[in-house]
Amino acid sequence: MSLERFIPFRKSDVIAMCKHQLPADIHVSFSEFSQLLASLIHYEYHQRLEVLKDNYAPFDPNADTLSLTLLSNAEKEQCQQVFAREFANVLNAANFETITEQDLQDALHEESLFKVRLEVEFDDFAEVVFYRRGESQKSETVSSFWGLKKQTISFTNYDRVAVFIRFKDAAHFAKKGKTPFGFEPGSTIVKLFQNVPKADLEMLFPNSEVRMRKIDKVIIGASAAVGGVVVLVTKLGASIILLAALLAYWLGLRSDDVTFTQQHFISFALGLGVFGSFIFKEWNKFKNRKIKFMKALSDNLYFKNLDNNAGVFHTLIDAAEEEDCKEAILAYAFLLKEKNGLNAEQLDNKIEMWFKTDYGCQLDFEVSDALDKLIRLNLVCKTNSIYTAKPLNDAKTELDARWDNLFNY
Repeated sequence: MSLERFIPFRKSDVIAMCKHQLPADIHVSFSEFSQLLASLIHYEYHQRLEVLKDNYAPFDPNADTLSLTLLSNAEKEQCQQVFAREFANVLNAANFETITEQDLQDALHEESLFKVRLEVEFDDFAEVVFYRRGESQKSETVSSFWGLKKQTISFTNYDRVAVFIRFKDAAHFAKKGKTPFGFEPGSTIVKLFQNVPKADLEMLFPNSEVRMRKIDKVIIGASAAVGGVVVLVTKLGASIILLAALLAYWLGLRSDDVTFTQQHFISFALGLGVFGSFIFKEWNKFKNRKIKFMKALSDNLYFKNLDNNAGVFHTLIDAAEEEDCKEAILAYAFLLKEKNGLNAEQLDNKIEMWFKTDYGCQLDFEVSDALDKLIRLNLVCKTNSIYTAKPLNDAKTELDARWDNLFNY
C-alpha cells in the first residue's frame, strides 16, 4: 500500500508541533507568520470556490435561485469542462487520490460487507470519477447462518470518498424507455462519503439497484420448493390423481370411466386457492427480503454521507486550504531551523522522518507543492538546488505587503 499524502493533523496542531522545534523566543513571531500565511491562502481558495460555484450553477440539482440568462449548449459544455477541471484540482490539493477503473470493477465483484448485491447501469453516465483519501486496512467480525457462524474478515477502507458523476442527456433515457428517478438527465452530481469499504464502492452510485445474492435465492427457492411440494401433496394430491386419470380416459390411455363429481370440483378449487395463497406468500417473502436489503443499504449510506452537490465544494475547499497551509508552514519551519538551507530531497526526508519518529505517522510529504508555494510568495530563496528561509520578520513583512495590496483601488 502506497503512503498517503494527507497530513492527519489539524492546522493549529501542526503550528504547535512546529513551534516545539523552534527556539522559544520566536514562538510568537512564528504564530503571527502562520496567521498571515493562512489568511492569504484562505483568500486564494475563496476565489477558487467562487469559480466552482459559478460553473456548477447551470447543473446544480438543488439550486433555489433564478437564472438571469439561459445558457446555450456550447456555454453549458464549457461550464462543465471548467468545473470538472477545477474540481479535480481542488481534490488534488486536498491530497485525494483517484480511484482507478480497476478498483471500481473489483468492488462490483467482491463480497459486500453489508451482504447486499448491487448492479450499476454504467451506460447512464457520461462521466464517472471517484476519489479517495485515507486508505487503511481494517477487520470486522461478520455473522452468517443466522448467527451460528462468525468470521473475522480484513478489508481495505477509505476514510473519505468523493464522487463526481455526470449523467447523459434526456435523449439517452428516452431511447431506453427509462424514467430517471432521483436525478435529472444531463445534470452533474458530487457527493462526499466517509468510512467506505473498497468492496462496497458500488453502493455510492445513484442508480445502483439491489439484487438477490445466490445464497438468498437458494434459501428462498429451497423453502418455496419444499413448501410447494407439501401443499401439492396434502391439498391437491387426490384431485391431481383424479384429473390425471380423467385425462388418460379422454386420450384413450385407459378404458375405465372416471367420474368427476361436484365435491371433487369444490375440493380441487379449495386446493388451488391454498396453493395460490402459498405462491403469494412466497412472493411477498422475496419482496420483503429485498426491502430488508434496501434498508440495510440506505441505513449505511445515511451514516456515511457527509455532503452533497454544492455543499461538497465548501468541505473540499476547506480541506485543500488546510493541506496547503500545513505543507507550507512545515516546509518553512524546517528551513528556518537550517541556516545553511536544504535541497528538496533533504527537506522531504527530514519532515517525513520527523513525523515517523516523533508522532508515529508515515506519510508522503508533498515537498514540491510546499516549496512552490513558498517561492511564489517570496518566503524562501533558492540558490542552485538549495532552499533557505527568509528571516521571520522579513517573511512577515512580505506577507503583510501582499495582504495590503490584495485590493489596490
